[in-house]
Amino acid sequence: MLEILLIALALAMDCFTVSIASGVLVRRGSAAPMLRMAFLFGLFQALMPLLGWCGISLLQGWIEAVDHWIAFGLLLYLGLKMIRDAFRPVEQRQFAPTRLRTQLALAIATSIDALAIGITFGCTGYERAAQLLLPISIIGVVSFLMSLLGWGIGRRFGSLAQTKFRPELAGGLILIGIGIKILAEHLIS
Repeated sequence: MLEILLIALALAMDCFTVSIASGVLVRRGSAAPMLRMAFLFGLFQALMPLLGWCGISLLQGWIEAVDHWIAFGLLLYLGLKMIRDAFRPVEQRQFAPTRLRTQLALAIATSIDALAIGITFGCTGYERAAQLLLPISIIGVVSFLMSLLGWGIGRRFGSLAQTKFRPELAGGLILIGIGIKILAEHLIS
């Protein structure tokens, strides 16, 4: 159980970081976008290990060969979009962490590493899908909670930020940094 909790926390760190950056951008407004983003992050973090487990025999080699490139590409694209928006007038900014399309892209990008966890589950004795219910539930709940925490921290920090601070620039750099980290971890190992 401790091992699953530690895996869940490790997987949730990218969600937490992205949620902080998103919370900085969305300083005011309803809680609905925050809850939706946290839900999507938790859902995708829980589904990806299941998909990895299901696809271990069919797609293992392909998934392991490209998962880091997909995550890097998505995060680089979103990060560059945020950086570009940092230098546009407010009314022309396009990156909006409250949009469903943006939240889905972020949820997918931050959860691709969880596919590898599903492959690991398939290689370490999880023979039936029912055995995965507890681990993927824990992963999903932890990601949900860490996303809410991150969003709350970001909103608090965003409301304290000075007007010259460009949260889009910081958020874009964070997304690109996460993408580089994912890519480097896979290329080095």
